Amino acid sequence: MKRFEKEKVQGWLHEPSGPPRASIVLTHGAGSNCEAPFLVAAAKALMEAGYAVLRCDLPFRQTKTNALNAAQQARDRDGIRRAAEELRKLFPKTPLVLAGHSYGGRQSTMLAAEDNSTADGLMLLSYPLHPPRMPEKLRTDHFPALRMPALFVHGTRDPFGTIKEMESAIAAIPGRTQLKPIEKGAHNLPPAAAALLPEWLSAIMNL
Repeated sequence: MKRFEKEKVQGWLHEPSGPPRASIVLTHGAGSNCEAPFLVAAAKALMEAGYAVLRCDLPFRQTKTNALNAAQQARDRDGIRRAAEELRKLFPKTPLVLAGHSYGGRQSTMLAAEDNSTADGLMLLSYPLHPPRMPEKLRTDHFPALRMPALFVHGTRDPFGTIKEMESAIAAIPGRTQLKPIEKGAHNLPPAAAALLPEWLSAIMNL
């Protein structure tokens, strides 16, 4: 693991011992940063399974702002795009996955919907389907534009969406999808669940 700093990209690069099976941009939720225990555990597990992982802070965290309005969300998506570009340079001709917890995952899907060439796959950890207790406010308008494989990992006790709600929402994605429930998992997934990610990601990506 080594520190990685470029324009709009700050975080940690986890490199496997040999050529990576795929590279992954891994981002955090709105109330956290790249040091979140689950993300640290996920990066370690994925690296040990042969993936290169850039675990990074989104621009809003770098600038220490809490105003996640439309303009800031666009800047955060640009930060994810820049991180993806850096990984493409480091590992050319290697499949690239955009992954993120909650807000980071949502912004990754929105970026991928805007430009399908940004990534070859998605891994969404606790996707924030709707605000807690507001199931009518779905965050899925862009789902029909997602053409790449998408892995969703979701706790059965996540207030941002039930498993049944997630199943219904994911059906709108034309790309290949897989939903993996974490029993008794809340929105903040337990670090122990990170060990399951490499196998699930390999299956959805055919790696």
